[in-house]
Amino acid sequence: MPVVAGEAVRKKSKPSVRNRANAIKPFVCKNLIAVIEAPSDIKNIGTVIRNVNALGCEKIYVVDPRRALPDDWQEMREQRSLSATSVSAVKWSFVKRFDSTDDCFDHLERNNFHSVVTSPHLKGQTNIWLHEGDFTEHAKLAVWFGNEKRGISDRAVERSDACLAIPMFGIIESLNLATSSGIVLYEVTKQRREYQSKFRKRDKRGERSEPLPTVMGREENTRLQSKSLGKDGA
Repeated sequence: MPVVAGEAVRKKSKPSVRNRANAIKPFVCKNLIAVIEAPSDIKNIGTVIRNVNALGCEKIYVVDPRRALPDDWQEMREQRSLSATSVSAVKWSFVKRFDSTDDCFDHLERNNFHSVVTSPHLKGQTNIWLHEGDFTEHAKLAVWFGNEKRGISDRAVERSDACLAIPMFGIIESLNLATSSGIVLYEVTKQRREYQSKFRKRDKRGERSEPLPTVMGREENTRLQSKSLGKDGA
């Protein structure tokens, strides 16, 4: 039976995608989780998953009281709506769902994670501007993003260590979920990647004799992209 064009491309690209996955492992920020609290639109979940994957955040948790997502990650990977909006990033970024905010916090705290929540307004006992925050203080960190309309819940603020805000200078004092998660995670992952490049352990212990790279070189990126496009002579 002849192989159709689409199947041929998929079979050809799998080894190249695996090569890419192996190449980016050293750049992933260990013990960093992005949490979305009660999103109202599944498309936004996919967009945040895409940001999480692109910026090298390790995992994503979703507080999903409406049960829009399956419990099993393998089932999520096959869900077309998530796969399309995340541009297949859901296949490569671990996603876990929770029924409630407290369930998620309980799980995080049992595993020694500290949490910060994001909001354009002062809400927590400790409030931090994004550019002033130190996101390497805790070895395990969860960054929370609220509902598209209501923002972060009071309960999440109560249980978090701090409230994080992006400085804004316009009449509009809010950003959509995709944009805010991208901006916040860029700063957080940049800081944590720089820390990982210098130290193996928390509290600046285990200093590396040679720092790890924090950015994949352009030549390496070009080589991997060429392979994924089938330009490596295969």
